[in-house]
Amino acid sequence: MTSHDEGRADEEPPGPDMPSPEPEPGAARRGSAGLIVGVVAGALLVCCCSAVLGLALSWSAGLFDPR
Repeated sequence: MTSHDEGRADEEPPGPDMPSPEPEPGAARRGSAGLIVGVVAGALLVCCCSAVLGLALSWSAGLFDPR
């Protein structure tokens, strides 16, 4: 070893090319779970808002008045 190699004792030996770091095993799973939760929350928001809007329009049109 030469003097400039002394600090490299703890490092990994040089290889051909450094492989790209592999993602964590659950990383893709967390992303897709977050996407699913977001889509479900958006769908619930749209459904609830449309139900409230439909009830408000029905009430304003007098469909809930007793005949």
